[in-house]
Amino acid sequence: MSNIRQAKVSDIEGIKDLLRKYHKDTISDEDRPDGFVTTAISDEKLEKLIAEESGVTIIADGEDVLGFCFAAPWEFWEEWPLFRHMMDIIPNYSFEGKPLILEETYQYGPMCIDSSIRGTGAFEKLFFASLSMFKERFPIMLTFVNQINERSERAHTQKAHMKTITTFDFGDNHYYLMGIRTDYLPEL
Repeated sequence: MSNIRQAKVSDIEGIKDLLRKYHKDTISDEDRPDGFVTTAISDEKLEKLIAEESGVTIIADGEDVLGFCFAAPWEFWEEWPLFRHMMDIIPNYSFEGKPLILEETYQYGPMCIDSSIRGTGAFEKLFFASLSMFKERFPIMLTFVNQINERSERAHTQKAHMKTITTFDFGDNHYYLMGIRTDYLPEL
């Protein structure tokens, strides 16, 4: 039986295994149409995300990590060029009539669910568990989705009820900037 919980440092290898399986650079051609993750993270940064930010929520079956969700304040992500770009453009936008302020928002993602539990409600349960972890600290959660990752876009708009704020380009990729209030917690 799988459960959802905050990750521990001892979960790092399981998280890395899942990340390797579904990362855009290592995913199999067979799995690619069902979605992929694009963020790479060092062991040191992953440990910091878990130990200092309490920013990794997982679905685990015993010791097996079947899903993960990363989330942290913008300062954690600023060394990545894509996140730095997002930090530069976010103050130009608003969400539900309120200007977006970096200190009042945080970055969620990537999220990854093993194919063995997709379609079981695992995405929604993991998403909203992660969202609730940050509701006392931030009123708004933001993320990006690559426009070619149609499965992820559908999951975030239809299952997670996120709203597209704008689109933006970075490098050769086109993204959706999406947001949701952290107090939005539907019945699951």
